[in-house]
Amino acid sequence: MDIGGNRTIEANGANELAAEASEQILGPNPFVGLRLEDILSTIGQIGGQALKAPMLVLKQEAALARDLLSALPGDAAIAPAKGDKRFADTAWADNPFYRMYLQAYLAWNNALEGFVDGSDLDDLGKQRARFVISLLTDALAPTNTLLGNPAALKKAIDSGGMSLVEGVKNLLSDLSTNGGMPAQVDRKAFQVGRNLALSPGAVVLRNDVLELIQYAPATSDVYARPQLIVPPQINKYYLFDIAPGKSIIEYLVRNGFQVFVVSWRNPTREQKDWNMDTYVSALLAAIEAVREITGSAEVNVQAACSGGITIAALLGHLAAKRQSLINAVTLMVMVAVLDADADSVLGLFATPETIAAAKLNSSRKGILEGDEMARVFSWMRPNDLVWNYWVNNYLMGNPPPAFDILYWNNDTTRLPAKFHAQLLDIFAGRLLQEPGALDVLGTPIDLSDVKCDKYVIAGMTDHITPWKGVLRTARLFGGKTDFILSSSGHIQSLVNPPGNPKAKYFIGSDLRASADDWLAGARTVSGSWWDHWREWLAGRSGEMRPAPKSLGSERFRPGAKAPGSYVLDS
Repeated sequence: MDIGGNRTIEANGANELAAEASEQILGPNPFVGLRLEDILSTIGQIGGQALKAPMLVLKQEAALARDLLSALPGDAAIAPAKGDKRFADTAWADNPFYRMYLQAYLAWNNALEGFVDGSDLDDLGKQRARFVISLLTDALAPTNTLLGNPAALKKAIDSGGMSLVEGVKNLLSDLSTNGGMPAQVDRKAFQVGRNLALSPGAVVLRNDVLELIQYAPATSDVYARPQLIVPPQINKYYLFDIAPGKSIIEYLVRNGFQVFVVSWRNPTREQKDWNMDTYVSALLAAIEAVREITGSAEVNVQAACSGGITIAALLGHLAAKRQSLINAVTLMVMVAVLDADADSVLGLFATPETIAAAKLNSSRKGILEGDEMARVFSWMRPNDLVWNYWVNNYLMGNPPPAFDILYWNNDTTRLPAKFHAQLLDIFAGRLLQEPGALDVLGTPIDLSDVKCDKYVIAGMTDHITPWKGVLRTARLFGGKTDFILSSSGHIQSLVNPPGNPKAKYFIGSDLRASADDWLAGARTVSGSWWDHWREWLAGRSGEMRPAPKSLGSERFRPGAKAPGSYVLDS
């Protein structure tokens, strides 16, 4: 039997597998919750629709029967969605058996989706139903079985069965060390401080909540106003220093900026009562240290995701106190818990019940475990984060890829229970959207009072924090805001160094326009947004002056070398 060429995951290579997954990974987003009872409830609603509308069921059954009859000779006019690489092997088009198998599978998919589309469920109910049905159809895809995956079958034959032996070894390893989930990355390939987080620097402040790292200058002159990077509290800071050539920190330092970064402590149950006030107070201490070390009255700040939420709270606090400590702010994909209307899978099951359950879960444990959150999230994007690795690790017998961003994503941290609950309240109650709804260090927060210049980044293909929601968030602030839309996804919007010939971004001026109108009127620019941002930041970083000859100051003496010690805590 001719099973075609090998154009599946193995042919694409481990790097492509990992790159695809990095577009979908959770990254630094606080998780709302996904309960089994919510899935079962949705299944019940689907069943109720079947009982309520038997004619709709018959209509879809008839359509399925027609498509299956057409699929028998392989003549059905059905094709996989563009970009669905599960069926990239030539056998799916050239081999009669696989062509029929594929068309029957797609016909079944279409029948289920057609039933949901024709049901009386409201829009949210239909979205939930589509998601639950996709869990079933994705799990039962033919490519997840040995006989249904021509590339895996060919490799098993060519290797004399050794690929299956290696697959069993990988499965047993994952059962014992990875909670039964297919491993996404070869953890042995990376070590923080050895081939990750390599920019030279030193810890100049350490307290119970954070370490502040100052980086050594790489130019003879530097901008007078320093840059402070605030990472999310979930996942570790070294996404900003992931590896040479892809490091934002390296890029800034080489372009003459004085760079500092916050490295959050990985909390345990003992820190269960840490909240927004705790993190904002720690940032105020870090800003004081940066100002004293550099002699600058103000600092520039950049933050991502939950770190961006914390910076938004800090900005609102400073505005209420009429304190000018921050000159300009860069905010990256921070809408995950700011905009409950964002059309994302994370918000699909964000009901009062799931939010209450999520709070109760972390309250009982004192923390929200990062690996627990990542595991559940993987099932929200199962094709990219579960079944791809099922095929690669077990059916093909390949090791998981060695990809730095996936290693970082799996190097999870925890959230204190009280802070987690606050993030959920901010999401559910739109507390940062409503002036005065949130208090930080005793001051009511009104983001419209934040007048400093802002540079807001979103990703066009970001399924986690959709760019239209980020645009809505950008409108919450007062003052001047530049909104930049990268052509990439969630994490790839952040790790976007110059040099990628496929990279592009969009710049528009009227934030008051609808998202579609903004995009229609935006200017397309080839290349990475990093270069545009560097020019924007340089115009807000003061005069050039000789670089400091040493790190720290008399009050804030340099201690441990970068990457510090908190980043190593598990």
